[in-house]
Parts: sequence; C-alpha cells; structure tokens
Amino acid sequence: MATMTSIFNVLFLFFTFFPFAKSIDFNFSAVFNFGDSNSDTGNLISGGFESIDPPYGQIYFHTPSGRYCDGRLIVDFLMDAMDMPFLNAYLDSIGAPIFRRGCNFAAAGSTILPANPTSVSPFSFGVQVSQFIRFKSRVLELLSQGKKFAKYIPAEDYFSKGLYMFDIGQNDLAGAFYSKSLDQILASIPTILAEFETGIKRLYDEEARNFWIHNTGPLGCLTQNVAKFGTDPSKLDQQGCVSGHNQAAQLFNLQLQALCKKLQGQYTDTNFIYVDIYTIKSNLIANYSRYGFEQPIMACCGYGGAPLNYDSRIVCGQTKVLNGTTVTANGCSDSTEYVNWDGIHYTEAANEFVSSQILTGKYSDPPFTNKMPFLLKIKY
Repeated sequence: MATMTSIFNVLFLFFTFFPFAKSIDFNFSAVFNFGDSNSDTGNLISGGFESIDPPYGQIYFHTPSGRYCDGRLIVDFLMDAMDMPFLNAYLDSIGAPIFRRGCNFAAAGSTILPANPTSVSPFSFGVQVSQFIRFKSRVLELLSQGKKFAKYIPAEDYFSKGLYMFDIGQNDLAGAFYSKSLDQILASIPTILAEFETGIKRLYDEEARNFWIHNTGPLGCLTQNVAKFGTDPSKLDQQGCVSGHNQAAQLFNLQLQALCKKLQGQYTDTNFIYVDIYTIKSNLIANYSRYGFEQPIMACCGYGGAPLNYDSRIVCGQTKVLNGTTVTANGCSDSTEYVNWDGIHYTEAANEFVSSQILTGKYSDPPFTNKMPFLLKIKY
C-alpha cells in the first residue's frame, strides 16, 4: 500500500533526525494511571458495569480483584518494582482506599475516542482526564482543611512530581474491525491520536510533567481476534496472528511515537517516555517456548478446547446453556503455561514477563540502562 509506505518513510526520517535527548529522574512521589483493561485495577467493576467471577484473581489475590486477569497486571509489577503500593481504582470507594501515592483511572473497555452508546465502558480517555482533574481539585480542597487527611491523599507537589502512565488505544482499533475496513481504520488513526494529544495537553495544564506511554500490543494475536477474524488462513501470519489487526497496531504505534517526540519538543520542561509493548509481546508470542510457555494464543480460561479454547458466547468463569447443554468456561490447570488468560487479556505469568522486559530499559524511547526501582538519574 503506497500510502502506508509513505507514512512509514516519513516517520523513519522523523525518528532519525529528532531523537529524544532528555535526562530523566525517575524518583517519583506518586503515579496516576490512565487506560483500559490492560491496567484497570477495578474501575469498571466498581462502577457497576460488569462483574467477574472466579477463576479471575486465582493466582495472586485468590479472589477476583477487579482485574481482568488471573493475578497481577503489568502496572502492578511496575508499581512493585518502584517499591510503591498497588494503585487503587478511582471508583473503588469501599473500605476508604488510600490514594497517598497515586490513583488509577483506567477502566476496562475504554477507548481514546469518546465512548459510543454500545461501548462496554463510558470512561473514555477524556472522561478519565476529567476524573483526574476532579480528583486533584478535591485533594487540594481537603489539604486546605488541615493535616488530618494528609496520610490518605497526595501532597500538593505530588501532582507536578508524579508519573503519569498511559496504556490505551487497543479498543479503538480492535472494536473498529467489527464495522470498518482496514483502510478506514488506518485512516482514522490521526483522529484517535488527536484526541489523545488533547488529553495530554489537559494534563500538562494540570502540572503533569512526567509521561510514561505504552504503545498497543499485537492485536492480531489475541485469541478473540483470531477466533473472529482468522478463519481465513490467508489472513494469518506465520505465528497464527491476524495480519490486518497487527498492521493497524503497528501504524498506530509509529504515529503515537511521533506524537510523543513532537510533544517532547513542544514542552521542553516535560519528560515523555514511549514504551514499545508491541515488540515485547510479539517476541513473547514468536518465542514462547524459550520463555517457558506452552500456549502462545490459546486461552487458558474459556470454552471449546483446542486450538483456541474460546467461544464468544461465554466468558471466563461463566456458566451458560449452549445448544441445549449447560457448560462452564473453566480455567486451565496451570495458567503459567499460557500467554493468554481469557481470550483478550494476558495471564499474570505473561504480564510478569512483559514487565521484566520493560525494566531492562531497552524497549523505551528514550532507553534507560538502570533497572527499577527508578531511583537513579538516567543519562544518555
């Protein structure tokens, strides 16, 4: 496709002549996270839009924790590596959660573009940013009342010194394939990223200065997408992933990286770190056995058996009557052997692998050579 080739060439030149050159201090007071189910620690569930049942949470929390996983997410491993507590979901008010070291606004099913009436989640990126602004306003209001709330909420300067993390965009692309052609989806990427840029600028106006941005993973390798769009072998690559979905993710990521570089040049008092999740996950799927996994695409928790163990009519942990028979989407006996947990999300074991690769620093732009926790000055 000539148009796409031209875009790749332009972006290559952009990256070559406008590299990141900032020196970054990773000694952060708080973390504020925005995203979808890849980093949701309970917002969609707390909002009452969905419920999840065992075996979700079976590995680490031993009960469903609001995470769409058998255990911990990438964001949990990163927080642990920074010697910080797991992020509480913004909407989880039961039990008086402590937000001293940050807050999580990510919600499963969320998109960058404003949510449409059929969306699973109403918490699009713009809404999450608005929630953060409300959160900050309320924190400053409580701080003005004295010290009695200080141990529960961030200090005022934590908002300017904190780390702002992002993992969103997957649902904008994956959802579009149900109603649009590949060309239409590729053409929509600048609009999606324009909305993302608007949200980043709103956060900058609220004193955000440290941005940690994950790109989107290989969508074509998710069990759900292989089951729906991979019935024609000609549409699959050598790993068994849907080529069109991965092509969309790759172009989205190139343009996202270019946006990060543009913003870094525009806001010289900020730090933008772009993290190449796509390459890490693609490497895991292509070389799964090398890293101790046995199933790169088949879902651990699902129904239907090999080769995918996925049926869109029944979700992980659910019991339903299908074709006159009562069936249950059960978990596999050992989720550590699987990359995919429920057809859409990764297992804790896969999330731990991805996190370990992030911590090497070599998949970041700019790269860093010191491992977590982020306590040292990083120069390059």
